[in-house]
Amino acid sequence: MDDDATAATTATVRPSGDPNGEALTPRAADLARLRTRGSEPGAGPRGDGKNWRDRLVELAETTDGSAHDDGIGILEPVDRVATFGPAILAIRWGTTVASIALATQDIAHPRWLLVAWSVVIVTYTVLRTARPIRYYGDVRSLLFVIGEVALHVAALLSTGYWESPFILTLVTAISVAGFARGFGFGLRIGIVSALAVSLPYLMEDPSEARIVDSGQWTLVLLMVALIAGYARRISGEADRQHSLALDRLGRLADANALLFSLHRVTQTLPASLDLDDVLDTTIGRLKGLFDFDTAVILAFDDTDGNWQVLRREGVGRMASRVLDQDLPPPLRRAILDETVINVPSLPEAGCAGLTPKASSGLYAVLSARGSTIGLIAIEDSEERHFTARDAELLQGFVEPVALAIDNARWFARLRTVGADEERSRIARDLHDRIGQSLAYLAFELDRIVTRYDSGEALDGALEQLRDDVRGVIREVRDTLYDLRTDVTDSQDLAATLEAYVARVRERSGLTIDLYCDRTARLPLLQEREMWRIAQEALANVERHAQATAVRILWRCNGESAALEVTDNGQGFPIGRAGRLDSYGILGMRERASSIGATLEITSQLGKGTRVRCSLIRSAPAGESARAVGVSG
Repeated sequence: MDDDATAATTATVRPSGDPNGEALTPRAADLARLRTRGSEPGAGPRGDGKNWRDRLVELAETTDGSAHDDGIGILEPVDRVATFGPAILAIRWGTTVASIALATQDIAHPRWLLVAWSVVIVTYTVLRTARPIRYYGDVRSLLFVIGEVALHVAALLSTGYWESPFILTLVTAISVAGFARGFGFGLRIGIVSALAVSLPYLMEDPSEARIVDSGQWTLVLLMVALIAGYARRISGEADRQHSLALDRLGRLADANALLFSLHRVTQTLPASLDLDDVLDTTIGRLKGLFDFDTAVILAFDDTDGNWQVLRREGVGRMASRVLDQDLPPPLRRAILDETVINVPSLPEAGCAGLTPKASSGLYAVLSARGSTIGLIAIEDSEERHFTARDAELLQGFVEPVALAIDNARWFARLRTVGADEERSRIARDLHDRIGQSLAYLAFELDRIVTRYDSGEALDGALEQLRDDVRGVIREVRDTLYDLRTDVTDSQDLAATLEAYVARVRERSGLTIDLYCDRTARLPLLQEREMWRIAQEALANVERHAQATAVRILWRCNGESAALEVTDNGQGFPIGRAGRLDSYGILGMRERASSIGATLEITSQLGKGTRVRCSLIRSAPAGESARAVGVSG
C-alpha cells in the first residue's frame, strides 16, 4: 500500500463507495481507500487485493459491534482504555504479585528461567504503571495490545504452559484487549492465546488431565474477555450519554441566553411608538448583545427606492441617504437571501463594508408585512470579530426590531393624519360656533353704523351688541375649554362626562340624564377615544338634532365597556353618507375602530338618534362572549 494511503489528512473525505454519503474521519477514509483499491485490477497478489499491511490496518479499523455502538473515538481519537486505567492497574499488580509468589514455590523448572521471567514480568508491570497502554484505534496502539498478549503467552510457553506460575498475568493482557476493543476482539484474542498455549501443551502429553486443564483455562480466559468487553460496552454507552447530555446542555444554555435576550428585546422595543425612542432602544440593545465599532440602521423609502439612514453609531460622517446601487455587496446579498450575512473578512472577500474602516461585519434585513422595510449593519475593524453565534443572535434580534420600527413609522404617519383630522375638527368647531357668531357681530355693527348715519338712537342696539359680544366670548371660552378637556390618569371618563354635560346643560338648556359606572376603568388610550366619541355625539345633538332631551349611558367592568348617547331630536336618514360625514360620524367610526370597538348608529326622521359604541373583550375558547348589558 502507498504511503499516501496511511498518511493523516485534515479534510473530511466522502468516498464514492460510502452508501450513506457521510463524511468520514481520516482513519475511516484510509480504510475506504483500502477497500476501493482492493477492487482495482492488479491491486495485490491475492484475489482480494490485500497484503499483510492492508489486513493489519483493516484489523485495527474493523469494529466488532461494541466499538462502533458506543460511539467512542468516532469523531476524534481518544484513549479507549483510559476509563479502565485504575482497574487495569489493580489487576496487573494483583496478578504480578500472585505470579511471583507462585514462582518462588515452583521447583519443577530451572530456577534461572523462572528468575529471568520474574524480572521481565515485574519490569513490564512497573513500566506499564508509569506508562499505561493507550489504545486509539490505530495500528500502533493495536500492536501494543497484541504485543502484551504475546509477551505473556511467551512467558507461559517458556515456563510450563498451563502449569506456569505466570498464568495469571495472561488475564491482565486479555482484560486489556477486551477493554480496548470490546468482547468480540477480546474473545478472538482469548481463543488465539488459549490455542497457542494448549496445542504445544497437549502435543507434549495428550493426557486427560492436560485436556481438562486446557479446557478450564480456556474458559477462564474467555470469561475474562467477555467481562472486560461487557464492562467496556457499559462504560462506552455511559460516556456517550454523558457527552450527548453535555452537548444538549450546552445547546440549551445557548438557547436560553438567546431567548432571554429576545425576551428583553420584545419587552423594550415595542414599548414605545415614538421612532426616536425605538431607535435609541435598538442601539442600546445592540451594544448589550454585541461588541462592535459601528452600527447603522437604514429604512427603505418608497418614494424613490433608496435608503434613509435612520440611526448610526460610531460613524463620524455619513450621508443621510444611501442610493440603492451604492449598497455594499454584503447588504445586497442579505436582501437577496433574506437572512443574516456574516462576513469574517471583508478584505479577503474583496468587498467593502458600509463604513471605510470595517474589516468584518454582520448584515441583516428588517422585514415586516412580508417585505423588506430596512437594513441593519454592525461592523468592526478587527477581522473575524463576529462568530456564528453572533449571527444566530442577530437573526432572532431583527424580527422584533423590524416590527417596532415599522409600527413607529406607521404610528408617525397616523399621528400626522390624526393631527390633520384634529385641525379639521377644530376649524369646523370654530366655523360652526364662533365663526357664525363673529359674522353676526359684523352684520350688527354694519347695521348700527347705518342707523348712526341716519341719526337714529343707538342705546338699545349698543346694549344688544354688548350682550352678543359677551356671548361670543363665552362661546370662545367654552370651545377652548372643550378642546382642553380630556381623560387623564386622575380623572376618569365618568368625571369628564359629568363636567362636560354640566357645561352643555348651562349653555344649551338641554335636559341631559347621565348614568355612569365608577367601579372600573379601561386603559387610558381606550377611555380617551371613548370620550372623544361621546363628545362628538353630544356636540352633534347640541348643534344639529334640535332635541330637548338627551340620555347618556356609560357601562364599564374593566375589560368590556359600552357608551350610548340617545336624543329625541329630528333624526336623519342613515343612508345619506354626506350628512353622516358632516356630523363627524366618520371620525367616530375611525376612533372606535382604532381601539377595537364597534359603532352602531340608529336614527329615524322625527324620532331621534342613538349612538352606541361597544368594546367587548374576546371570550376564551369554550366560553361564550358576554357583552356588557346596556339598558335601552
